[in-house]
Amino acid sequence: MPEESNALATMLFSELLTADQLLRNKLGRVLPKGMEISHFSVLNYLASTSSERTPAQLAKSFHLTRGAMTNTLGKLERAGYIHIRPDWDDARRKQVAISPAGRSARDGALAGIGPVIEKLVKDLGGDKLRLALPILRDLRLKLEQD
Repeated sequence: MPEESNALATMLFSELLTADQLLRNKLGRVLPKGMEISHFSVLNYLASTSSERTPAQLAKSFHLTRGAMTNTLGKLERAGYIHIRPDWDDARRKQVAISPAGRSARDGALAGIGPVIEKLVKDLGGDKLRLALPILRDLRLKLEQD
């Protein structure tokens, strides 16, 4: 039985990793020039929240190191997509907010990504996706616990 479990796990993670890579490649081609998926993800997150976040909070939300998040935030700030300001209550911290240019860039990225995602949903079928989502969510939650 352990061999069967190992084979199943290997097939599952092989499919997940390959699908992730293919999706990243496909989406990367339709993002605005110079924008990476990590940039879009942060902009999309900030656009959906109504308050500023610290770099540490963003790193935790994206399951990244603070250094990796700082790198991404630096690129977004240089592009004018976010504002980083000192935290007035704690000088050791910073606060991050999306800028109007960042919101516009995020909207442009969504316009490019939208048709790709819609085609995938159409091709796979909503019923199949609704069946897969709870399994993928459970997998993510389990991985977050560990």
